[in-house]
Amino acid sequence: MGIVTALVRSTFLVNAVYSESAREYGITMPQGQLLCVLMARPYGMTELGAVLRLAKSSLTGLVDRTERNGLVRREPDPRDTRAVRVALTPEGQRLAGEFYAETCRRIEELPAGLDAAERDRLAGLLGRVVTDNEVPPVFLDR
Repeated sequence: MGIVTALVRSTFLVNAVYSESAREYGITMPQGQLLCVLMARPYGMTELGAVLRLAKSSLTGLVDRTERNGLVRREPDPRDTRAVRVALTPEGQRLAGEFYAETCRRIEELPAGLDAAERDRLAGLLGRVVTDNEVPPVFLDR
């Protein structure tokens, strides 16, 4: 299998796990991604759109739906009175932590056929690809 095929199929595999976890927690995959990003800290809407690579209208809808579910809140940005930041609510923090742990557990099982040295090598190589392409921290490192 070539590198392009392997990377694309790996993406589909990880997305399937992410979607399955999200469904079991009663959220959508984009909501799960939003919660995982916000675990690190609150984000302003512009910055959040850049991290999630979403257009303003798509991000607004995502935040609106997640806010209606009581998982995030908008709060004033202390540096800019015209702007808001999005933060996890206590319920959002609880759900994000559980969703994150379960999703990590499931993804960690994917390379079960690799020995420890192979897993380390794979992590190192993928880490370089991520770093070289300046992927924002959309998922915390365990």
